[in-house]
Amino acid sequence: MLLEFSKMHGLGNDFVVIDLVRQRAYLDTVTIQRMADRHFGIGFDQLLIVEPPEDPTADFKYRIFNADGSEVQQCGNGVRCFARFVYEQQLTYKTKLRVQTQSGIVEPELGANGWVRVNMGLPKFLPEQIPFQADTAQMLYPLQLHDREIQIDVVNMGNPHAVYLVDDIFQADVAQIGAQVESHQRFPERVNVGFLQVLSRQQARLRVYERGAGETLACGTGACAAVVSGIRRGVLDNNVNIELAGGMLNIAWQEGDVVWMTGPTARVYDGRLDLRYFQG
Repeated sequence: MLLEFSKMHGLGNDFVVIDLVRQRAYLDTVTIQRMADRHFGIGFDQLLIVEPPEDPTADFKYRIFNADGSEVQQCGNGVRCFARFVYEQQLTYKTKLRVQTQSGIVEPELGANGWVRVNMGLPKFLPEQIPFQADTAQMLYPLQLHDREIQIDVVNMGNPHAVYLVDDIFQADVAQIGAQVESHQRFPERVNVGFLQVLSRQQARLRVYERGAGETLACGTGACAAVVSGIRRGVLDNNVNIELAGGMLNIAWQEGDVVWMTGPTARVYDGRLDLRYFQG
């Protein structure tokens, strides 16, 4: 069968978005992996699925799958692209949405020029909320790797993040350290790893090693987690422009309140795929 899709990206974090409100399809792990292959498939960091909501207060349900076929709870760059997709596909005429995810309701708001502002919800810090194995809640945790010990903060922004403060993200060994932290035994569901460099109290840089995807050009929830961590550590103010490889996001947070993320989106192209070539 032919399945219509859109290729989109948020700061280079790229997605295939599929409407399963007006279409019907079953996408298993092998099919998703083959679609994600950048040589033999379409290629993407994540697959975004639009479905009818189960929550009567929501406009849509939103599911996210990594390139390895694993399903995750949230994606900040993805929810911005999702909001633009459903509006441009005329699945809704609303510019303010309530979207059901595995981690709860998120509320994106479409602005001018493809920019989207999103209420990302409350950050969570307790070890059992990450989840992360620790006897007590702390601001920072020592984490023993193969050849070194590092200090990390842990934040759940709909999915789990470990934030590691570095002097220079361009010198950081993101591939090696990221892989070790992602699969560390203290993170039973694995973790996304953010490498945060503070430039000033209002500016920062970030690289993210995402679970199931490796290093990506941008990660919206990772940017939220990193700024929240910097604010909690006292090195960032409450409104921060954070630079990722794919571009800039604005993150705003007051302790005890929700996190607001604002950033751009882009639609690259629309297409149709024959599922027979991707199914196992």
